[in-house]
Amino acid sequence: MSNRTLHFGLNALPAGNHPGAWRSPQASPFGYYDFNQWQHIAEVAERGTLDAIFLADSPSLFTSPESGPAIGFDPTVLLAALASVTEHIGLIGTASTSFEEPYNIARRFGSLDHLSNGRVGWNVVTTRNANAAKNYSDAPHLPKSLRYERAGEFVEVVRKLWDSWDDDALIGDQLSGRFADSERIYAINHHGQHFHVDGPLNLPRSPQGQPILFQAGGSPGGLELAARYADGVFASLLSFPDAIEFTTDLRRRTVKHGRPADAIKVLPGLSTVIGSTEEETKKRHREHLELTGTEERLGALAGHLGSVVYDLNPDKPFPDFILDGTYQPADGVGGFSNAIIGLARREQLTVGELAKRFSKGHRFIAGTPEQIADSIEEWFLAGAVDGFNLMPDVLPSGLEIFVDHVVPILRKRGIFRHEYTGKTLRDRFGLNRPQSLFRREKLKL
Repeated sequence: MSNRTLHFGLNALPAGNHPGAWRSPQASPFGYYDFNQWQHIAEVAERGTLDAIFLADSPSLFTSPESGPAIGFDPTVLLAALASVTEHIGLIGTASTSFEEPYNIARRFGSLDHLSNGRVGWNVVTTRNANAAKNYSDAPHLPKSLRYERAGEFVEVVRKLWDSWDDDALIGDQLSGRFADSERIYAINHHGQHFHVDGPLNLPRSPQGQPILFQAGGSPGGLELAARYADGVFASLLSFPDAIEFTTDLRRRTVKHGRPADAIKVLPGLSTVIGSTEEETKKRHREHLELTGTEERLGALAGHLGSVVYDLNPDKPFPDFILDGTYQPADGVGGFSNAIIGLARREQLTVGELAKRFSKGHRFIAGTPEQIADSIEEWFLAGAVDGFNLMPDVLPSGLEIFVDHVVPILRKRGIFRHEYTGKTLRDRFGLNRPQSLFRREKLKL
């Protein structure tokens, strides 16, 4: 057996991944705003020895409140609460570089890493929704190239701030009255194109040294950002050929930036509908589809294509202007759009067929626990992925089914852990604790 083992995050979306999940009899319509449900979800995920809970975020209300619950809680606030009721599971939160400041992010996630004893990660994103800029005074909505340029400098500043205290800077000598060694605490003096930050951070280095970094985004700019800095990538990979191509490209880019080819864990989204039999699976999926109308499904699909609903006839193939390779999607949806178009072209799906399988831009599987495990194992053993960010159809029931019926199969096959080892999220992902940037530079002198 290979030494590689699967990694799983839980991408916990409101009520579940299915657009109509909040209407399911298995869901509470207001469960997303109820901490008791979040605590239950975290306990189930930890029982399944999943690597981390992964929280998406948006700095604006981007869906109609008429259609269901929207992402609402600040991820770092919710993760802080979950840290107090869990012991092992990682806690990864999304924060945008478009409308934040590096010092705030470094402090917020550094604080979380201390409070959770080293279980925190930051998912780095840029914000493509132009309306979000209207919530931030005079902040402009930058074009994609500048968003990623800003993001790269943003990450650099955050990492410097996390490293602005050496691990041994704290002394705590009560007799002498010396609390810390100021010579081991550094001003970062960053003066770049987008940010001017002197530092240092106002709290000691965190248990992991640095919280781990995830990146979500499949455009060339996103891939370059990941190749330079990320420990993990949350990608939209709808088919096995897509996964092989993406991972090969990311490994090549990573080496180009002077890092080991396998430095980054590739965890694409995976939406599941699971039943004890194929008939039960079809019934569960059919019931969920009935909770959303055709127009709603087409609208969700069109949103990820950067197209409009009237361009899409559910009974026909996708229009030639989308399939012929010349289509230019709206700013910011390139990764999702390319994945969807590639799947439609490869499997010659009608718009309606793809809309039924569409899962917010991520891979969708409906099947028995054995079938789900088979598909996961195939992609993993082929080296196409390192694991998946799970997106159950309905929460918490879809997660409970996965943990109770799919996880035992993967454990029996020897490709997933039986128990947690190590203490930190870095330990889970097999990552070394980095030495402080400034300490490394001093040792070179």
